This record gives sequence, structure tokens and C-alpha cells, in this order.
Amino acid sequence: MRTLSLLAVLLLVAFHPRNAADAHGRHFGKEKLTNLRFYLHDTLSGRDPTAVPVAHAASATPRPGDPTPFSSVYVVDDVLTEGPERTSRVVGSAQGLYASTGRHGLGLVLGIDFALNDYNGSSFVVFSRNPVADGDGRELAVVGGRGAFRLARGFALLRTHYLNTGNGDAIIEYNVTLLHY
Repeated sequence: MRTLSLLAVLLLVAFHPRNAADAHGRHFGKEKLTNLRFYLHDTLSGRDPTAVPVAHAASATPRPGDPTPFSSVYVVDDVLTEGPERTSRVVGSAQGLYASTGRHGLGLVLGIDFALNDYNGSSFVVFSRNPVADGDGRELAVVGGRGAFRLARGFALLRTHYLNTGNGDAIIEYNVTLLHY
């Protein structure tokens, strides 16, 4: 019984999150909490769009108030800025894709890597459902990261600053909470 208790304590210490290590046994150090706020500029219109449709079902047709028809897939390379104006200081980029998954309203599933200039290009990854039609306060899952955000997990709270339902252009405020090493 005593051996079993000692084994249990050793396992708890070895696998405690603060003792995270990679496959080579290198420890990452103490877990950190980082809060970020920025604006994502998603542009589907004009001569230089940052989101481009790459696939959709043959039956996909835009509905009023939903410029991204159900089944449409977009590849994105969006600009991230400090403030909501496009002329604000650029703080990074968001690259990835999103698919329109709402049959009865504007909803997306996205997988996007958010690279931030102030962190030497380190990034975190969001892979989550974005129920755009639900309005402000939408919560998306942060599922990973690299560089300064290695092993990131957390969430992003979204607020729509601007949305043109005719062409899909949007400015979205992201408030992100990350736990990482």
C-alpha cells in the first residue's frame, strides 16, 4: 500500500501541468497567462480581398443578410490591428480557413493561426464554431500555439465591430485569454 501511495505521488508530480515536458524531457517552465486584444479585418470585397472562396456546393446561393452561403469554404490572410480602423498599427495576421456551416443563419467553423508581431511571430490557433448570428460575446476555443505561446489553450471572446451583410466585410474585436508556457 505504501509503495502504491509513493507511486501515485510520483505520477502526480511528473504529470502536473506545471511540469510539462516535450518528448526529449525538456521542461517548458512555469505556465503563463496572457490577455490580448486586437481587431481582425476580414475583407471579401474589392480588388484586394483577404478572404477568398475556394469551394462551395453547387446549390450554394447567398441569402439576404448572409453573404457566405452554407457549404462555402474561404481561405483567409486577414490583417490584425491595434484598433478598429484599418489605419491602426498592424499587430499581426490571421491565416487559415473557415467554412460556412449555418444552414439557417450566419455561422462558421474556423481553423486559423493568429501570428503576432510583438511576440516575434509566435502564434496561437483557434479551431472552433463561430455562431455569428448569436451576436456579441461569442466564445471560440484556443487549441494550441507555437513559439512564445507553446502549448496554448484558452478562449477568445468576439464582438462584431462592423459587418456588411451585403458583401461580408467585417471587423471583429478579439479579446483572447491564453494559458501557455
